[in-house]
Amino acid sequence: MSKHTKFTESNALPSTVHLQTALSQPIRQAPQYIHTVQTPIYRASTIIFKDTNALNNRHWSDDYDYSYGTHGTPTTYNLADQIAHIEGAKYCLLAPSGLSAINLVNSALLNTGDEVWIPDNIYSPNHDHLVSLQQKYGVVLKIYSPTDLDSIQFSSQSKLLWIEVAGSITLEFPDLATLIKKAKAQGVMTALDNTWGAGLAFSPFDIYDANKSRDNEKLAVDMSVHALTKYPSGGGDILMGSICTIDKKLHLELLRMHALQGIAVSGDDCAQISRSVSHMALRYQQHHQNTLKLIPFLQSRAEFSQVLHPSIASHAGHQYWKAICQDGLGAGIVSVIFRAEYQVEQIQQFCNTLRLFHLGFSWGGPTSLVMYYDLKAIRKLPTPHLQDGWLVRFCIGLEHADDLIKDIAQALDAFSS
Repeated sequence: MSKHTKFTESNALPSTVHLQTALSQPIRQAPQYIHTVQTPIYRASTIIFKDTNALNNRHWSDDYDYSYGTHGTPTTYNLADQIAHIEGAKYCLLAPSGLSAINLVNSALLNTGDEVWIPDNIYSPNHDHLVSLQQKYGVVLKIYSPTDLDSIQFSSQSKLLWIEVAGSITLEFPDLATLIKKAKAQGVMTALDNTWGAGLAFSPFDIYDANKSRDNEKLAVDMSVHALTKYPSGGGDILMGSICTIDKKLHLELLRMHALQGIAVSGDDCAQISRSVSHMALRYQQHHQNTLKLIPFLQSRAEFSQVLHPSIASHAGHQYWKAICQDGLGAGIVSVIFRAEYQVEQIQQFCNTLRLFHLGFSWGGPTSLVMYYDLKAIRKLPTPHLQDGWLVRFCIGLEHADDLIKDIAQALDAFSS
């Protein structure tokens, strides 16, 4: 027997069992004194109970419910604890993707007749999921302008307010403090898509009111939903999402639906993200710095009628970004709007000519990405703060900023000629 293998009276096998029986039994245990930098990977469907007391005393609402693989393992709970810590939350649930986390919020909280309010710049798959709930189950979908909060008119049926910071694609930064206060005054739950901020640009559970001092009552969203696929993963190769909360009752409501839907995540994927989280803040800072270096160049090009990023003084919601993101962080995304005379074929030519920016969805990885959009097709409300024309979104990776600038320049030069 290896000196590194520990057997106790409770798991020791009779000496007379056949070899195949011995090989099939879970008798191997790690020594208790072993500590490693990274949490070991636990792969489990079945989890063995110590005895009948452990079996009978388990409860689905336990903070660490080690009763079945879908509920959690030390590997998955470790990542959940890490994300909760980053976001300043007390509780965190994991889901197989960011969209899965969004759908969990919608399915757990919305019933027939309930109103859900979404910004016009919402992550489009969330909009599509809510349209499906409206058509199938009678959920009432309402759309508001992120730059005109008077467009929100809550009723007695209003149940949930989705907030996008910064707005998907066009990056508007809303008056987050006013949105939270407006919802709380009417008893409406708030769900923030915090993928852009990643828990690093600002804390979703300690929001600064730009109109008041820090001595005032803390403002917090009810839920922070995060696509861990992006910055926490950081490699462009893992799908996962999270829902963070500070309220126990709300957490249990979400946890119950999480269990009923059989939502589970891979221990291997959790271990990979846990490892990446240790240098996530450094990567986020570099994405941001690269973006800031690109902005003056983009503003200098005559092909663009508008450059969109919260750090730009003329950008929609710049004052709220400046107040809430007090370290001046702004992620690694910048969008441009081409002059209105350019046609879609020219925009496609530009995207195809880029060498370091690759056509692809998502962001937060080491490789820079590009995508183009027809704003008229994806916005439902008037957008007077945006110029007419095709929009191109750059997701800035970890390449040297000078090389990225040269790549955009050569594509624009080829495009213009």
